[in-house]
Amino acid sequence: MTTFDELLEEAGSFGRYQRRVFILLCFVSLPFAGVYVGIVFQGFTPDHWCWVPAVVERRQACTWSLDDSRRLTVPLVNGSGVLQYSTCEQYEVDWNTTMLDCDTQELDLSGVPLTACQDGWEYQYEGRKSFVTEFNLVCSDGWLVDMYQSTLNVGFLIGSFTFGFFADRFGRQISFLISNILNVIAGIALAASPNYISILVSRTIFGFSIKGGWMTSYVLLTEIVGVKYRRTVGILYQMFFSVGVLILPLLAYFITDWRWLQVTFTVPYILFLSYYWFIPESPRWLISQNRCSKALEITEAMAKENQKKLSKITEALTDGEGESASASLLDLIRTPKMRKHTLILMFNWFTSAVVYQGLIMRVGIAGGNVYIDFLISGLVEFPAAFLILSTIERVGRRLPFATANIVAGASCIIAAFIPDSLFWLKTAVACIGRLGITMAFEMVVFVNTELYPTYIRNLAVSVCSTLCDVGGIVSSFLLYRLAVIWLELPLIIFGAVAVIAGGLVLLLPETKGVPLPETIDDIEFPNRQNQSKVENHQMKNLLKADQTAE
Repeated sequence: MTTFDELLEEAGSFGRYQRRVFILLCFVSLPFAGVYVGIVFQGFTPDHWCWVPAVVERRQACTWSLDDSRRLTVPLVNGSGVLQYSTCEQYEVDWNTTMLDCDTQELDLSGVPLTACQDGWEYQYEGRKSFVTEFNLVCSDGWLVDMYQSTLNVGFLIGSFTFGFFADRFGRQISFLISNILNVIAGIALAASPNYISILVSRTIFGFSIKGGWMTSYVLLTEIVGVKYRRTVGILYQMFFSVGVLILPLLAYFITDWRWLQVTFTVPYILFLSYYWFIPESPRWLISQNRCSKALEITEAMAKENQKKLSKITEALTDGEGESASASLLDLIRTPKMRKHTLILMFNWFTSAVVYQGLIMRVGIAGGNVYIDFLISGLVEFPAAFLILSTIERVGRRLPFATANIVAGASCIIAAFIPDSLFWLKTAVACIGRLGITMAFEMVVFVNTELYPTYIRNLAVSVCSTLCDVGGIVSSFLLYRLAVIWLELPLIIFGAVAVIAGGLVLLLPETKGVPLPETIDDIEFPNRQNQSKVENHQMKNLLKADQTAE
């Protein structure tokens, strides 16, 4: 009986055919980055204060500066130890009945009572038009900005399960097509939404479809390359997300309206609709559905483009993955080591999402040049993939994974206490934290797959990674609400959870050079299984050598 992995070795593990598909699918990660972290620009909150029509009218007549009119409109308040104009309160004065001369220097408002903004807000736009300024989502309505990111992650959570099931039931190719159709519809609907409720609904649907399509393409990509290339291909696929993060501030600089920026995120998915005719169905999935003739047809096309020739007898073709009918959620927590792995990985998925999204969104409220700061923080993501690829086979998985989390956490905590006057030092330390959490985020994906037996591996990754979406739901609330108390408080929280996550990783077993587990006993009693696995591996090599000699 021939397995697909054996057939793939003959067709070419990573030949021209796979490289073409790899390049096409990597482009899927580019707009996904804009959707995932575009809130920094689409939800940009500029400096703002209460709008008082009578004072604005007088300012225009008297050619006052903004500071002159703000002195009459809003009080100075203590914000993080610095006196600054209030953003949510104004003097309780009826300026329509109050005589107001152009010379206001002698006007004393120190004893005047305060009230919440009555007529809306003025914004110092800084060249950007965001949904925050369009719908006045500030002060008591500021929490609605958090919902923009949280609803996206709710869509991610539902989409991961739905498209995971759909792709396993109906195939990767059709799932990717449906995802892109929904992406186009939801993306355009979001850009044209007349009110904020419809924005949140469209954003949820967009998250539902875009995460499902991204995951489907990731799975398809890893299923058509040889085993030894899967991890490298998966990491590089995620690295293109970092390329998208780098492109985002350049797009946002030239496209200053949040609606047109949303259209820009959506347009690529119209092009991705054509992938239905350029990207094959997964032969491995076809074999699992007993459609071996179609799988063989695709594999032969693969071999032809790779300039290889198939010689295996393929009447009895299997996917080599074993049965998964007996997989159960209880298996993840029934035995001690499985339970430990599940809880630690869940916490690490949660931490990676909270800290990664939190650090990115913090760029929008840190007070610097949002374009330059975002660009710098995006650049530091690139070394992450290369550091992972250069260490996991030399050092192992556990130590780089733990170190990445601990470095990220320590950097966040240190950056919180560096004064703003040491701007470049604070930025450098924060960038180290961003690099660390990017490494941790990319590593948790494949470490998760290496710690579970074959029959429950997909279920384990799906269940553990749901905590990633839960982390994304709460990250915006943690950042924006805690920053109101103290701007650096979110950094301390992010740092604490990252250090804890790194410490917990040290409790996991090292998986470098260890065959993937096939049963729960392989997890619970690894020493008992190692010898027999080595013997089986040696026997297979001898059989292959004999076949080659013949």
